[in-house]
Amino acid sequence: MTDRIELTGLRAYGWHGVYDFEREQGQEFVVDAVLELDLAPAAGSDEVTDTVHYGELADRLVAVVTGEPVNLIETLADRLVEVCLADRRVHAATVTVHKPEAPVPHTFADVAVTMRRTRNP
Repeated sequence: MTDRIELTGLRAYGWHGVYDFEREQGQEFVVDAVLELDLAPAAGSDEVTDTVHYGELADRLVAVVTGEPVNLIETLADRLVEVCLADRRVHAATVTVHKPEAPVPHTFADVAVTMRRTRNP
């Protein structure tokens, strides 16, 4: 499948992390999502109902980031990729969770976890 919808740089505030101060203070997370699906039906009909509505997808992803805290961004990424695969038209999804304010005692640009999952046959 070569057709893709990409939603990158989605920002939301969450309370994820293994340290108490991360759970108390929270921090910004940045999410990139790539959905692989057949976009020919939408291209042919010009109807949003024939594709994944990326605004609604963004709402669902933000709800996960701002929702129940988890210790690891690996767990958060897994929950987010499952949201992407909830639409039966999506054949595969790749999600990257960035944690730019991660508690690392050195200068760094980003910490991120990327997961790619495909729909089970």
